[in-house]
Amino acid sequence: MKRAAAALVSYSSSDSEDEEQAELTKAPPPKKKKLPTLAQTLTGPVHIDDPSLHQGRTRTTPHVEGQWATHVYACVPLQRTSTLYKLLVGIIEAARKEVPTLHDFFDGKTKPELHISLSRPVYLRVHQRDEMKRAVKKIAENTQSFAASFAQITSLMNDDGTRIFLALEIGAGHHELAALTNDLAPALRAIRQQEYYAAPRFHASIAWALLGGGSGGVGAGAQLGAGPVLNTEQLRATGAQLAPQNENGFPSTLLPALNAEYGDRLTSSVALKSFAVEEIGVKIGKDVSLYGLL
Repeated sequence: MKRAAAALVSYSSSDSEDEEQAELTKAPPPKKKKLPTLAQTLTGPVHIDDPSLHQGRTRTTPHVEGQWATHVYACVPLQRTSTLYKLLVGIIEAARKEVPTLHDFFDGKTKPELHISLSRPVYLRVHQRDEMKRAVKKIAENTQSFAASFAQITSLMNDDGTRIFLALEIGAGHHELAALTNDLAPALRAIRQQEYYAAPRFHASIAWALLGGGSGGVGAGAQLGAGPVLNTEQLRATGAQLAPQNENGFPSTLLPALNAEYGDRLTSSVALKSFAVEEIGVKIGKDVSLYGLL
């Protein structure tokens, strides 16, 4: 009886193992399921560089996710019924007669403003945004508002020579604006960003055009380069150094004609003799923060 029982147990165990092995051999390996794609609301839109969406401007600096274009400036609000605004519209319309491809900064939808650049276009990481806002706010809290005036209508080019700007050069108020850029310099150095120009010519850009002999450009002799795709605010900041008049830029008759027609009204009119600078702003991406001066 003991032998039979042992044989029975041995037989049963062997048979079970064979069946299990057969099942394992027949069963196909489980397929790995694909993870669902993330919704666009989580990943954000795909960035596409399309010059046709930016008045022909192209990009030299690749788009980097998590990097925010930033510009610091003195803000001068305008009223559409004001003498200054009407004068600026007249200057731009007169300039377009010689430069039809000129683009202005007043879109008709938002409240018009003049921006006097206090920084170059700089690029911040996410964790640096609040730091920059705090720095600009602190500067505003320690700066008195001041009067400024315009000296002349002039032209200037961006650093890479791809765009030319029609601008109003600052006369009175230069010292105070220079003090603001000096106060901002330590914050820029702390995040390893380039400071403003050592010998700045402060200005408010009112219009711009592409340089180059191609379609939509001015200055047939200009070298046509590929500038970064910039929004309106960044464009205001790029025209930071005054270009020699008419060098690969506007027609030689444009600036003399504009200054002859509008210069006296811009610099000597009682209504336009000076304007108040009462706030400075920082634009990070699409986020704008304005801080009042004392």
